[in-house]
Amino acid sequence: MESDYPIRKALSMTRIAVVGLSDDPARPSSEVARYLMEHGFEIIPVNPKVKEVLGLKSYPSLLEVPGEIDVVDVFRRPEFVPQVIDEAIARKARVVWLQEGITSPALERARAAGLIAIEDKCMMKEHRRLTFD
Repeated sequence: MESDYPIRKALSMTRIAVVGLSDDPARPSSEVARYLMEHGFEIIPVNPKVKEVLGLKSYPSLLEVPGEIDVVDVFRRPEFVPQVIDEAIARKARVVWLQEGITSPALERARAAGLIAIEDKCMMKEHRRLTFD
């Protein structure tokens, strides 16, 4: 089993840009973002199709988010991941986290740029596992 260190490190950071955050409360991105908010994380919605999610202003891209970004939590199909990774690198994010079911060879670019890269794991499930086990 891989070390939990990268996951623990990512979960110690508080400002999370959620790329692909849906305004549909039934979608996994909404459930995960609500959970993270309830556990003290600052959520920044990134979705060009919505103006506001969970009462928060939504940004069209990572490049338009003001301030620093700790974690980029990605809820996009694999074909969109390379662009998100390029934006995360440009923004000097510290972590790129691909949610369950999402993998991408483009994560190697993130690692090469010094970012922590996590794939195919749910941030909410990992938080629950590591804080309540």
